[in-house]
Amino acid sequence: MKNSSALSSALSRRATAPYRRVWHLAWPMILSNITVPLLGAVDTAVLGHLSSPEYLSGVAIGASVISMLLWAFGFLRMGTTGLVARASDSGAAWLLRALTLAFLLGALLLVLASPMLPVITQWMNASAEASPHARDYLQIRLLSAPVALANFALLGFFIGRQDSRAPLAILVTANLLNITLDLVLILGLGLGARGAAWASVFADLCSVTLGWWLLTLRHRDTRDEMIRAIRDPDFWPWRNIAPWLELMRINGDLFVRTCLLLFTLTFFTAQGAAQGDTVLAANAILLQLLMMTSYALDGFAHATESLVGRAIRRRSAGEFQRINRAAGVWAVATAMAITALLVTGKSWILPLFTDIPAVLAASAQYYPWLCALPLVAVWSYQLDGVFIGAGKSRQMRNTMFIASVMVFIPAWWTTRHMGNTGIWFSLFLWFGARSFGLMVYFYNYTKSKVWL
Repeated sequence: MKNSSALSSALSRRATAPYRRVWHLAWPMILSNITVPLLGAVDTAVLGHLSSPEYLSGVAIGASVISMLLWAFGFLRMGTTGLVARASDSGAAWLLRALTLAFLLGALLLVLASPMLPVITQWMNASAEASPHARDYLQIRLLSAPVALANFALLGFFIGRQDSRAPLAILVTANLLNITLDLVLILGLGLGARGAAWASVFADLCSVTLGWWLLTLRHRDTRDEMIRAIRDPDFWPWRNIAPWLELMRINGDLFVRTCLLLFTLTFFTAQGAAQGDTVLAANAILLQLLMMTSYALDGFAHATESLVGRAIRRRSAGEFQRINRAAGVWAVATAMAITALLVTGKSWILPLFTDIPAVLAASAQYYPWLCALPLVAVWSYQLDGVFIGAGKSRQMRNTMFIASVMVFIPAWWTTRHMGNTGIWFSLFLWFGARSFGLMVYFYNYTKSKVWL
């Protein structure tokens, strides 16, 4: 009897082990991820309580553009995670390559984007009142582009090494600094959009400094290997081009995928701006809430990236299946909880962001779309984690192309007479197409046993 009880207990622990492992990695990532849109939410809330919506509209446009410019290089995070997770060593060489690429691309972005800011804000349909605030915000935010991209690479390394506590420390510390500076620079010194931008710049500098310190503290072997790699002539592309080409192949697919994603979200913001500052401000609030939802669900995707990469490195089909099952259950349960929270919390959530009556009324009108999106979008986030961990970047690119070009744009075109409702309907279909496309790829690959 005792043997039977012990066996049952052992089997129970084995069955729940993947769920515990996913949660152990995911909860720090959920907390750290939520701080990213929370940063934008604080900007929105502080500016939304100023006397005029033009401040909020200007920063909404500026934040949307800077997201497009910086997150177009989000492949530095995703690509680094997958490569490090599948590496047989510490992944130091992949991190060094990613950091080198990050600083080069960041400097190039700073030089090329600055002269184009007037054209960019005009393309975003910014009003005459909001345009100066948007340009001020963007000009300042671009100053930290190289370190912002370097931080992507550092975060990707930590996630790939299954060190979810380091990103938590980095993002929480940097965003608490940003929130404090928001209050001081915007409300205290009255700097408006410029204050929000400078707060973000200082947060970027804090992030990369803290990230490097944690790398030295928690992964000393990686730091030492990076130093040796710098001194090794065979590390550099003019002596050994193959790893750099692999980095560019994966990152190239992810770059296209991310550009399509950001184009869709930026186009969404631009169409809202064309309907006036009140609709733009309302959409900015709802998008901030959507981003908080997205980043929370991404916590399970990040855990999946590193665990799937390890399963593939070990060529363990059983581990691969158990991880995906556990992460999927956690993600769906969390999406349901978020939807329930949004539905029941509407009366106190929206007033946190603004007390302007017209903006509150517009936000409430389109709020039901926000409540429905987590249940539709959850698989687009979760399966992204699987494909990143497995290094299947081409499939992510193809799915995003179909969702953005073949679903979102035609849906917007046919519903443009519906105004902002048509825009939200198109975004709903876009998320659905992403989820469905990745599910089809996942099913076919699992059935064909091509993951390993």
